[in-house]
Amino acid sequence: MTPEPRGEAPTRARVVLADVARERQEAHPPHPTVELTQQSQVGDALLRGLIRAQFAHALRLTAVVAVGLGGLPLLFAVAPTTAQARPFGMGLPWLLLGVAAYPFLFAVGSMYVYLAERTEADFVDLVQRHDDHLRRR
Repeated sequence: MTPEPRGEAPTRARVVLADVARERQEAHPPHPTVELTQQSQVGDALLRGLIRAQFAHALRLTAVVAVGLGGLPLLFAVAPTTAQARPFGMGLPWLLLGVAAYPFLFAVGSMYVYLAERTEADFVDLVQRHDDHLRRR
């Protein structure tokens, strides 16, 4: 400590906790994993983005199912000769809607699981890469 010159009052420094926290945050920005575990606004926004992406996958695949299965009765109404076809001794509508619909739904469900897991893995990879980038600073 240096001695103060005589006649001058020592200067005071006002320390505010918010200023200290802001300086510390600017020097070391929080990691995304911390944001996620603390459920902060940033973590909430990250999770909402993940959920929004998975919901978009669900909507797209719902449209595929609606067109794929919902279009068959329309096809049979528009083209009655198609509805009267009898492959393997069964009516085509029964074959498509009663038998082929289940593997189709299974395939669409498997596709959704794959897309949701891939989106989640990409999200985790993004968060980890950002954490690693911040740690290297």
